[in-house]
Amino acid sequence: MKILVGIPTSFHKEYCLEEFCKGIKELTYQEKEIIFVDNSPDDIYIKKIKSLGFQAIKGPYFDSPVQRISASRNVIINKAIKENFDYILFLDQDTIPSKDSIERFLKGNKPIICGIVFSRAKSQDGKPAYTPNVYKIIPSDKELPDMIELSPEEITSNKLLRVVSCGGACIFVSKEIFTKIRFREDLKQFEDRWFCIDLYKNNIPLYCDTSVKCKHLVINREYVWKDGELIKKE
Repeated sequence: MKILVGIPTSFHKEYCLEEFCKGIKELTYQEKEIIFVDNSPDDIYIKKIKSLGFQAIKGPYFDSPVQRISASRNVIINKAIKENFDYILFLDQDTIPSKDSIERFLKGNKPIICGIVFSRAKSQDGKPAYTPNVYKIIPSDKELPDMIELSPEEITSNKLLRVVSCGGACIFVSKEIFTKIRFREDLKQFEDRWFCIDLYKNNIPLYCDTSVKCKHLVINREYVWKDGELIKKE
């Protein structure tokens, strides 16, 4: 199988570029190509990526960072279709999957599988907590079902589980899915959420390989999300 590892990025992730690059160099699957799509407003960051020995191209720039990310993902999709890749492994540039993640995803033999990526959140007592951005369905008669995060037992099961929504930081997608849906570029909502909604509405099953647990480089981040915008930390 021919795999495209696609990374939408911008200068906001410069703080972790070198650690990320070191991590993805350790991916063990051989038949792959790695490409960054930089949606920064200028060419400074793309030059830095290339200086580390990686292929990078420019993605469209929009005022909305969510729109930029969506458009960059679609640039990756177009390349995968044009050059006849079988799957895309989408990675956020602050997310390092396990070395054998591609092999694990291929073994799962599903059209789309996500890995486990923990995100920082405040717990009820005010202390930082790390929660997986993966959700399973709560059955209902609603057009869009309610959902709940995977339980600690499910996260540690190392099993392939059916889920209903996930973040876009580590997802492995067959090119066949993109004959039906793409990432939306015209909305200010987060593109990964809309992508999962479109999967659900098109009856495309989403799975999570809980054995693929990613390192999330969030501690030293310089920008944070607020109301759909990237804001520099004070």
